[in-house]
Amino acid sequence: MTNNTYHLITLGCQMNKADSERLASYLDGQGYSESAQAETAQLVVFITCGVRQSAEDRVYGRVNQLRKKNPQALVVITGCLAYRPDVQRRLKGQVDLFMNINRLPELVALLAAKGVRPGDSDYETERQDCGEEYLKIPARHQSTYRAYVPIGNGCDNFCSYCVVPYARGREVYRPAAGILTEVKKLLSAGYKEINLIAQNVNSYRSGVYSFPRLLKEIADLPGDFWVRFSSSHPKDLSPELIEVIAASEKVVNHLHLAVQSGDDEILKAMNRNYTVAHFKDLIAQLRAARSEMAITTDVIVGFPGETEAQFNNTVKLFTEVDFDLVYISRYSPRPGTASWKMKDNVSSIEKKRREKILNDQLIASSLKNSQQKIGTAVTVLVDGQNKAGRYYGKSADYKTVFFTASAKAPDLIGNFVTVLITEALPFGLNGALVE
Repeated sequence: MTNNTYHLITLGCQMNKADSERLASYLDGQGYSESAQAETAQLVVFITCGVRQSAEDRVYGRVNQLRKKNPQALVVITGCLAYRPDVQRRLKGQVDLFMNINRLPELVALLAAKGVRPGDSDYETERQDCGEEYLKIPARHQSTYRAYVPIGNGCDNFCSYCVVPYARGREVYRPAAGILTEVKKLLSAGYKEINLIAQNVNSYRSGVYSFPRLLKEIADLPGDFWVRFSSSHPKDLSPELIEVIAASEKVVNHLHLAVQSGDDEILKAMNRNYTVAHFKDLIAQLRAARSEMAITTDVIVGFPGETEAQFNNTVKLFTEVDFDLVYISRYSPRPGTASWKMKDNVSSIEKKRREKILNDQLIASSLKNSQQKIGTAVTVLVDGQNKAGRYYGKSADYKTVFFTASAKAPDLIGNFVTVLITEALPFGLNGALVE
């Protein structure tokens, strides 16, 4: 083990990835240097996800492996699992500190003041919420052309299946001035894509700023760049936001809008506070406001009490909306949530069957949407080059585009290029560089 070294293990959502970028910057500033391997680091921090049991189980497995290979490391758990008493009990003796992510500026002091040593589990029995202050720490971005910019933290929605409000606390938002300053610095440094993130960006409030106003001011900044944002909650997607999306070419023609179910009774049990009709109306407004609007979403199958008829309503929604991409998950009971008390009465086999039905429908709709791109020229932000020498990147509507380029083409990674689409794939496109 090398002294004053750290290694970060990041699991889960974009917010966790953004948190890890600030965590890396903070530790760099405290005199630590990053280790490429957890097995040789003095300090190992897990930025955890507790949205599903599978994500939780990965943490248990990784911590156990780490303890065998690096027993002297200081191990810190932050993220969604940090305050779960059952997680703390299960990892007692293996984790040295459980800490809320918004106590990040105190991490080194907490380790020093509490005299934490390997094998001595220490954790706060009561949450210590410090708002959004940790978001003021500059990020050490992993990319030189794409950046996540958190605009807030926490959630007030309390969907019955979700741990996020308990794990991250209530909604707090950064002042608009700080967000705008960060975005301007990124654009000055040549960044091509700004991704505004929060648990619910639509709820953003800071003084006179709403999210539509913040988005518009960022999109109005000079430069050649794209703006994305996530996550959006259907109950808060306002006409003003749709107007901004329609009016600005820099705001991409892609929106991730989590529906979770196509049945009103299930949505009510989930505490989602909208109906299927409202969701479909939002999609119609978005597609009327912006041509070729790509819609991606999240869906849970097998929520407690979900009947076959209720599931078929979700299948029907898939056929009506023609989603471009859906993150389909099998319901997983989460301790502390309202649905934890409900009977998880849909079998794992049935959840898997329902997942497959939706996935097959998704493949068909995504392929149909992709086929409409054949023969058109699309702008792509290039991410890399595979072993076969083909480049790949994302289009504005979030499709993965693979393309060929001549040997004389300049370095394309991190730049916008134009690609002529020649072939459609279920979740992507093939084409050739327009040189």
